[in-house]
Amino acid sequence: MAGKLFLCATPIGNLEDITYRVLRTLKEVDLIAAEDTRNSIKLLNHFEIKTPMTSYHEYNKIEKAYQLVDKMREGKNIALITDAGTPGISDPGEDLVRICYEEGIEVTSLPGPAACITALTMSGLPTRRFAFEAFLPREKKERALVLEQLKNETRTIILYEAPHHLVKTLEELLETLGNRKIAVCRELTKRYEEKTLAFISEMLDFYKENEPRGEYVLVLEGKSFETIAEEEKKNWEAMTIEEHMAVYEGQGIDRKEAMKLVAKDRGISKRDVYQALL
Repeated sequence: MAGKLFLCATPIGNLEDITYRVLRTLKEVDLIAAEDTRNSIKLLNHFEIKTPMTSYHEYNKIEKAYQLVDKMREGKNIALITDAGTPGISDPGEDLVRICYEEGIEVTSLPGPAACITALTMSGLPTRRFAFEAFLPREKKERALVLEQLKNETRTIILYEAPHHLVKTLEELLETLGNRKIAVCRELTKRYEEKTLAFISEMLDFYKENEPRGEYVLVLEGKSFETIAEEEKKNWEAMTIEEHMAVYEGQGIDRKEAMKLVAKDRGISKRDVYQALL
């Protein structure tokens, strides 16, 4: 029988956050594929795990994935671990999982720590709906496009950021998204963990005076539906009623229904629309 891929979540800081199930699995599998073996050996040594380890990272993720699949076809069980947190979240693990499905290899995930969820739950911002963006693209055009898409995002937004890019990112967020609430979470689960809920401008001022240190998770409030409605109303009011009607009639909506929609958009009565058109 073919082996199985086990996605094993490891601590994002505090070693006590590892689960009994992950520890047992790491001891029982035939091989551990690690994003950085130099980093992961510290974890394995701490828990006295002697299982052989191999590297699986961004620069060998496709070629190595097929090598791992071949081993699982032979009946070997393999555990995948990342530097910290849950494999497949903002790391090359997602490619290995995809290839396993394509090649008919069974995959299971052992739940545990994830920095994005840890930060979200302690952020003080709405948690029911959220958009996880991980690290913003470094390429200028792609980055601008993603930021523009986030401008009208109504869900809570989660980003990762490195300390040397934090100030620039806060500047771009302020410029593109406006001065909204943000929870800045630093060094999660570690000894010097910090989390601050404030406005983007306040956090920008702080980090211009205080050098950022450690890894950051940024949790931003989404744009409220009320704000979107107000902005749409202003956009409609910048048009004449005739221009407003033309927008709907251009979509094939009949004149009577278009008048209803225009009245609703502008917060006026249908009679007012009719009178204006006369």
